[in-house]
Amino acid sequence: MSTPEERLAELGLTLPEVVRPLAAYVPAVRTGNHVYTSGQLPMVEGKLLATGKAGAEVTAEQAKDLARVCALNALAAVASVAGGLSQIVRIVKVVGFVASTPDFTGQPQVVNGASELLGEIFGDAGRHARSAVGVASLPLDAPVEVELIAEVR
Repeated sequence: MSTPEERLAELGLTLPEVVRPLAAYVPAVRTGNHVYTSGQLPMVEGKLLATGKAGAEVTAEQAKDLARVCALNALAAVASVAGGLSQIVRIVKVVGFVASTPDFTGQPQVVNGASELLGEIFGDAGRHARSAVGVASLPLDAPVEVELIAEVR
């Protein structure tokens, strides 16, 4: 079986730099054999990829792609405190927040962007418990935010 780093490369992806916090918190905290990430926005090289709400300015498919970026940023945060992606034993839980219009009900499909990426990288170890929550707004008017809990070596 290939390593998570190799599977990431096969997907044409690289682990980004850890996104700098927007306020008084750290991107990830390790306690024992678990790492908890702070909420990760769809940032690439310090820039938010999109703003607005799912069901209005952002389509469900665009939001799903943004959730994928959030998950990649969360993995970077985990790797930064665990010693690399190969130290991840399994993804335990994902929580996805989707800024959406009151009539938008596709939050689970949006957060699938994160869940599917984790499955592609970690296989069965990427299967996780999950919550997908619709919210009125997110920091910086981001459409999606994802946090996760990972078990590490």
